[in-house]
Amino acid sequence: MKIVTLVKYVPDATGDREFADDNTVDRDAADGLLSELDEYAVEQALQIKEAGDDVEVVALTMGDDDASDAIKKALQMGADAGIHVCDDDIHGSDAMVTSKILAAAIEKIGPDLVVTGMSSTDGGMGVMGAMLAERLGWAQVTMGSEVSVDGDTVKLKRDTDTSTQHIEAALPAIVSVTDQSGEARYPSMKNIMAAKKKKVDEWDLDDLDLEDAGMEASYTQVTETNERPPKEAGRVVTDEDGSGAAELVEFLSAGKYL
Repeated sequence: MKIVTLVKYVPDATGDREFADDNTVDRDAADGLLSELDEYAVEQALQIKEAGDDVEVVALTMGDDDASDAIKKALQMGADAGIHVCDDDIHGSDAMVTSKILAAAIEKIGPDLVVTGMSSTDGGMGVMGAMLAERLGWAQVTMGSEVSVDGDTVKLKRDTDTSTQHIEAALPAIVSVTDQSGEARYPSMKNIMAAKKKKVDEWDLDDLDLEDAGMEASYTQVTETNERPPKEAGRVVTDEDGSGAAELVEFLSAGKYL
């Protein structure tokens, strides 16, 4: 069995994120890392591997040279191999074009199952799983807190505010998992050293028989960006004469916080 897990290299959310002159995310303005929500996808793929026999986990990403760090982290966690789609012409690709590129890569890999995070921590759209399922003609099961494979069937547990759902789909399929699916493992020193010997292939658009990509082929385009306004200083209520409680209640009432 072969599992592909999608891993995205994103700007660190704790840093200052900016846009470049072409209104794309300036990925050089902040340090990057594997999207935290994709770590849960890697974890679930590894748990399926550990529960089964002869299971291979392949980490797939697309992006510039730095995106290889996302694969590196997945390999350190325990993935068996990595594939990096890297081509100057993919710069500025929107979700639709990204899904086309990833779908072509997935078809070339030929997995039984694709595991994704519920969203990325930069774009936050959460649509990639659905787009890939549509392009590939596969079943899609989303927002899982538990995932398992039984023969030719993938089983997923989904927790909602009012119910717990148990869903099954025939393989091949695409599943997405939430941050409630279990804490992602921390790479051990043994796995960190082993990751250096694991195979990572780099593909470009020619390898995928694709031509149209990037900003010009995208269905959407960002035309304008504005800096987020600075946060205003909060109000300090000082209780010097016993009136602090009344002032606090007045402030909360005026702001409709009560």
